[in-house]
Amino acid sequence: MTTTTATPAPPFGRALCAMITPFTDSGALDLDGAQRLADLLVTEGCDGLVLSGTTGESPTTTDAEKSALVRAVREAVGERASIVAGVGTADTRHTVELTLAAEKAGADGVLVVTPYYSRPPQDAVEEHFRTVADASELPVVLYDIPGRTGTRIEPDTMLRLAAHPRIVAVKDCSYDFLGTQKVLSRTELAYYAGCEEHILALYAVGGSGYISTVANLVPRQLRSILDAFDAGDTARAARLQQQATELIESTMAAGLPGTVTVKALLNDLGRPAGPVRAPLRPAGRETADGLRSAYERLRAA
Repeated sequence: MTTTTATPAPPFGRALCAMITPFTDSGALDLDGAQRLADLLVTEGCDGLVLSGTTGESPTTTDAEKSALVRAVREAVGERASIVAGVGTADTRHTVELTLAAEKAGADGVLVVTPYYSRPPQDAVEEHFRTVADASELPVVLYDIPGRTGTRIEPDTMLRLAAHPRIVAVKDCSYDFLGTQKVLSRTELAYYAGCEEHILALYAVGGSGYISTVANLVPRQLRSILDAFDAGDTARAARLQQQATELIESTMAAGLPGTVTVKALLNDLGRPAGPVRAPLRPAGRETADGLRSAYERLRAA
């Protein structure tokens, strides 16, 4: 007789959106817009929202704005979706302060990026994450994105960190699929694809879902990839992943940050977004038109 072990439920759901932070035309935090966008994303299939991450322009929002955003989005979505607050900085002490503030504001977890610019060695990276995880009762998502931080969370470091009771998940932008599978095979960490082109591939080898910038635009379409796979229709899942490729490339690999491209298209669609904050600059009309065309083709597929 064959026995099976149930796969643990993902700690924050499967389909998570790395939500943009809406601003008013004058550049102020638009909490009303954030609430409307959050409600729309959850209604359209997002299990969770990640606030104040890369896409949420965390380097240019204040600590007070980050807390206010968590409170406002919690009010809008209630318990319909999990809220993960981006708290990562280059300073361990500051990261701890933001973690405690996110806990007080009502977040369900925190997203902690590898300290950037100073490029700490692996023992220091490990200590940074442990210090943050020890600081509150919130579960921690490690954010591995060496292309932005300059420092990997090496697989062996991940294996050690996985033993911490509050380090529960990884947002994986490492582009090291072998290293990811090594950690997946030896830990119970929930791995979320942070790169949309890897949604199906990572899910198929045991990942938990995704934390997606493109989900700001097409939450239902991206969720359908996971739903098709779960239903056993792997051919449909592959087709849906392929159909999303054009919009993923236009949004994430066209030479502009995803925040810029997503806000351009959301503004074009009349949804809450507003401007980006300097040093980012808005996308031009040609870029916005190309995004709209790719979006319409995916919606019609």
